[in-house]
Amino acid sequence: MRLALLCRCLLCTLIAALPAHASVYYVTAAGLGGEPDYDQRFTANAKDLDKLFKDSGNGAHVYTLTGNQATKAHLTETLALIAHDARPEDDFVLILIGHGSFDGVEYKFNLVGPDITATELAGLSDRIPAKRQLIVNATSASGGSIAALERPGRGVIAATKTGTEKNATVFARYWVEALQDPTADLDKSDSISAMEAFSYAQRKTAAFYESQKRLATEHAVFEDTGRSEAVREPTKSEGILLASFPVLRIGAAQKQANDPAKQGLLAKKEDLEQKIDALKYQKAAMDPADYKQQLTAALVQLAQIQQELDK
Repeated sequence: MRLALLCRCLLCTLIAALPAHASVYYVTAAGLGGEPDYDQRFTANAKDLDKLFKDSGNGAHVYTLTGNQATKAHLTETLALIAHDARPEDDFVLILIGHGSFDGVEYKFNLVGPDITATELAGLSDRIPAKRQLIVNATSASGGSIAALERPGRGVIAATKTGTEKNATVFARYWVEALQDPTADLDKSDSISAMEAFSYAQRKTAAFYESQKRLATEHAVFEDTGRSEAVREPTKSEGILLASFPVLRIGAAQKQANDPAKQGLLAKKEDLEQKIDALKYQKAAMDPADYKQQLTAALVQLAQIQQELDK
């Protein structure tokens, strides 16, 4: 009984923390390539994301830094601006594309001019009031950044499992592809979650090395509790935040997000979907009858809202 009560309280806390009609702040930084091929590749990935995010809905605030704009000063200024403008109910997404380095102690993201450390990025992101955050570090040696970046309420994805995987990565290419490919939306929710995009990119990255008959030099990982070691697959504790974090709306949801008459309904739908995710997470510790009752009620509400959206 005490465990069930505790879980119910935790569930209520999770539901209360879900955003209402919120905005999403996207920041993509394509770092220093060091040679024309890498510069072109990193910039192209960033520009693809820029278009995807700008097309995603009226609630998107999109900042993209490439070429000579991808400096420590500009990135710091951008994150400070978001810290001023964002609200607790908003979402924040930071994507790093390029080269990184790790000396055994500190990770650095390579930029034009001075590099920026994971500790500095964490400090800047900590000032952003958005309660739900996602940092996707698709650079080489990105596994070395996780310890500095992780915190409760923030999902961290890294292209490499440690800071010692220092070769250039291909994860960024497939992260972009995941957001362009409707098949990445496994639950057919008309949005691609961080977990769906991670799984897609991880699978495609592994297939790339197999097709090239090369030893894989990158192994993507994630951490989304703020308290644990990074993992490669969801566990009972890891993956809940990423699974409920919609990175990009697609299809009908994207059209609805751009329709002022339906934006409120869409926000309610997303809140209910996150409530259902939270319920499923707590199922094992809940009274079966209570779980069924709450889940049924949420599903009925979700169906009613979907009917209104489909009109």
